[in-house]
Amino acid sequence: MTSHDGQSVTRAVSPGIEGRHTALLRVAERFGLVILLAAVAAYFAITPATSATFPTTSNFRNIVANESVLILVALAALIPLVAHRFDLSVGAIVALTSIAAAKATTSMGLPILVGIGLAVGTGAIIGLANGVLVAYCRANSLVITLGMATLLGGVAASWSGYQTIVGVPEALTNFGNGLWLGVPRPVVLVVAVALGVSFLLGLTVFGRRLLSVGVNESAAHLVGLPVQRTVALSFVASGALAGLAGALLLARTGSAASGVGVGYLLPALAAIFLGSTTIRPGRYTVAGTLVGVFFVAISINGLTLAGAADWVEPVFNGGAVIVAVAVSSLLTHRRLTGATRR
Repeated sequence: MTSHDGQSVTRAVSPGIEGRHTALLRVAERFGLVILLAAVAAYFAITPATSATFPTTSNFRNIVANESVLILVALAALIPLVAHRFDLSVGAIVALTSIAAAKATTSMGLPILVGIGLAVGTGAIIGLANGVLVAYCRANSLVITLGMATLLGGVAASWSGYQTIVGVPEALTNFGNGLWLGVPRPVVLVVAVALGVSFLLGLTVFGRRLLSVGVNESAAHLVGLPVQRTVALSFVASGALAGLAGALLLARTGSAASGVGVGYLLPALAAIFLGSTTIRPGRYTVAGTLVGVFFVAISINGLTLAGAADWVEPVFNGGAVIVAVAVSSLLTHRRLTGATRR
């Protein structure tokens, strides 16, 4: 009787324990990176080496302002990646379009808005070229955009004459480095763009089509979705956003040079892949990408304030992606295994 009652108790309790365990795993899978971000920020805020400078308003203001260009580049690369297409040319587009905006507002004497429009338009045209080659010629996106990046690097070097272009209008640099109600002006732009991209991907026909292509391209073809046009337009949007990032980079630095955009590519991809392990694991999202950007940015900022060497940043970028993807894969595997057993 006791044995029988004990078995009954065990059977009654086990489902509850198992349910709580599964719920914890789901929380860890969805919000693990967010929790880790909060833990890292809290650590640098209280540790003696950084507690005097890290938790200050000026430091956080610098972080969000400094990451504004990277966020735009990451959002640019995110759009075609939803359809499982890579755009490795976004960094080169940033460099070329910053030069285009600099030339327009200095030697050509054009208004600032015209210079910004030229940067965005140039990026969109380059994106269109990428999109046509990838979507309609069925070329590999990695190869095409890598080749485009190399081509644009040469064009940018030739156009700038291997010189740094300076002397941009003060009104432009004031936007890039000024404040609105205590908030860096670039942050206002980035928030607006992030909301726009989130709306585009989540609440429009184009966004749903793009996601369908990424989930199952063959099925998207079978149901009659315009797969080629959708993919091509995703590259146009990517190029336009990269062009906007180039204009913002010019506003932030007050100068343009041919090699400045290359350094944004890998951090942008790192942020996207980190973001794909959180909130909606396995999907590329705006919210996840922002978490990825700030996880790396806050970690590097804290380590720098603590006196870390220069090599820490690339090591951290690579290591964070590897660890995050591995942990997410492990959690997903355990969840699927548990579901199969049930």
